[in-house]
This record gives sequence, C-alpha cells and structure tokens, in this order.
Amino acid sequence: MHHRWLLLLACFWVLFMLMVASKFITLTMKSPEGYGVRQGSQTILPEVEKITVTEGKKLQIESQPSAEPQKSMSHLDLIHKERLELLQTVCRNGSLGNLSHAIISKFVLDRIFVSDKHKILFCQTPKVGNTQWKKVLIVLNGAFSSIEDIPENIVHDHDKNGLPRLSSYSISDVHKRLNSYFKFFIVRDPFERLISAYKDKFVHNPRFEPWYKHNIAPVIIRKYRKDRSETKGGLQFQDFVRYLGDPNHKFLDLQFGDHIIHWITYVELCAPCEINYNVIGHHETLEEDAPYILKKAGIDRLVSYPPIPPGITHYNKTKVEQYFSKVSKRDIRRLYERYEGDFKLFGYKEPTFLF
Repeated sequence: MHHRWLLLLACFWVLFMLMVASKFITLTMKSPEGYGVRQGSQTILPEVEKITVTEGKKLQIESQPSAEPQKSMSHLDLIHKERLELLQTVCRNGSLGNLSHAIISKFVLDRIFVSDKHKILFCQTPKVGNTQWKKVLIVLNGAFSSIEDIPENIVHDHDKNGLPRLSSYSISDVHKRLNSYFKFFIVRDPFERLISAYKDKFVHNPRFEPWYKHNIAPVIIRKYRKDRSETKGGLQFQDFVRYLGDPNHKFLDLQFGDHIIHWITYVELCAPCEINYNVIGHHETLEEDAPYILKKAGIDRLVSYPPIPPGITHYNKTKVEQYFSKVSKRDIRRLYERYEGDFKLFGYKEPTFLF
C-alpha cells in the first residue's frame, strides 16, 4: 500500500513538471508584440503616428542588433558614388558630342517635378518606371493621401495632380532649388528603353494616346520605310530605328512636339552634365535603388515606392537582340551614335550586335 502511494505521487510530480516546461516553452516561442512596423505602407502618416512608428522602428533595431544593414548601406553608397564619378568623368570628355546644354532650357525644366515641402526635384525619364515616382511625389505634395487613391488618368494630368514643374518658377527660384534641393532621376539600358517606348506607343498603344498610331507613325513610315509598297502592320521597329538614328531627326522632333520625350536621350531630358544630381538610379537595380533614394531624400518613413513585380526590372538581353536582329548594322550604328552618351554616362556596355 505504501509503495502504491509513492508511485501515484511520483506520477503527479512528473505531470506537474511537464505542465511547467510546456508553459515555459510557449512563453519563450511567442513573438513580442508592438514593435513590428507594417512594411510597404504607401500612405503619408499623420504627425502623431509618424512619431510612434519611428520609436517602434528604433525598438525593433535595438532589440535585434546587426551590422548587416550598415554594411548594405555602405555598399550602396559606394555604388552610387561611383556612378556620379563616372558621370562627371564622361561629361568632361571632349570627344563625345551632344553632352552639354549651353543653357538649361525650358524643355529640361518641364521634365523636372518639384516637392517644395520635402525639397526634392525629380527629372522624368519616360519608359523607366517614372509613373510610380510621380505617384510618390503626388502623395508627398498632399494632393492624395495614398498612392492607391490616385486615379491612373490623374497621374500625368498636371492641372490636377498637384505636381508642379520646375519651369513654373521664376529664374531665381529655379536656381535656388537646383542648388539646394535633393535631385534624382532613373536610367535604363538605352536600347531596351527604346524597345519599351516602341511597344507602348506604337504596338500596345493606350486608348487615351491615339495620336502615336494615327499621327506620328504614318509620318515616320512615309519617310523611313524602305519598302514603300509594304503598307500594312503599322510602324515597324526598323522604321522607328531609322528615324531615331537619322542625323536630321530634329525636323520631325519639332513636328512631334513633347511626345518625343519617350525616346530622346537622357542628356536631352535631364541635362546631367549641367545639373548636379544627388542620385542616379538604375532600372535594373530598382529594388535596391528605390529604398536608397527614399532614404537619401529623407522621406523613407513617410512613403514607400510601390511594389515591383518580380522580374520586371531584369535586363532582357534576348528580347533586345531579337528586336535588333531585323535592323541593319548601318542603322544600328547610326542609332548608337546618337545614344552613345547615354551608354557611357551611365555605365551601360556597347551592344555586342554592333560588330
């Protein structure tokens, strides 16, 4: 009888210890609450919320110390420093023509959008994800409370989106902003950008931009199509390349007006040899460059760059070679001569199919 009670007592003790151990494991494995900050928020935060979130981020970082973020930022700083040094070196290269503007023209100032509240200037380079950057600035300027709230037809409507151009300021105010604001723009492999412009404006063609197909394309076809008997199928890529590579392209450029911004050079758009930009992002590394730009501009805790679909920024060499496979070597070389500055200023390699 005595042994039976001892055995029963031992069983109760084992059960009690298992319950304590289970409770301890549960407490240890439970994630701490209140420190996590929702990533990818695309809405401007009210002042009180902004302070709260900032403190939350500090707690999160301090509770999990790591040298990795600092290392990553240092690496990005070096990359962007090298990009600016390359730009300055090429700008001083007298052997390359068409790199400099005698003056910064109204055409260039029309491409630069302003956020006075946050002292930011953004130069638009179409076909390089610029719509998303314009959305970021629209939200920062207060026209809409979040990126999701901006209707697509408003983004490029500069009477309604609350996004002023630098050309709308007086000369003294222009100089003041150019000398003191954070300035950036984005580039992309020049030939891949031209393919994107061709597909968007002349193949897919948004319904609210019919003039590219119905007004611009027929003019290019009449002047640059080699086989005039071939009239079907709309503008071909070969026709487009011949127009762009023609040394006398400016005659048509004047006729087409501001629509040419989708394919003219970065030099013509943003005057990078005259304006001291703080950061030049690359479309191919936008996943890293977008957060870097937001941080350098001091707005990373106010707004986020919209999510980037997987693979969309990847340079598609096969696609580029396929498009240019039907273009003559002579026409490709003439095209390259026009865009050579864009290739060299921003570190893009000469296309292998040039040779």
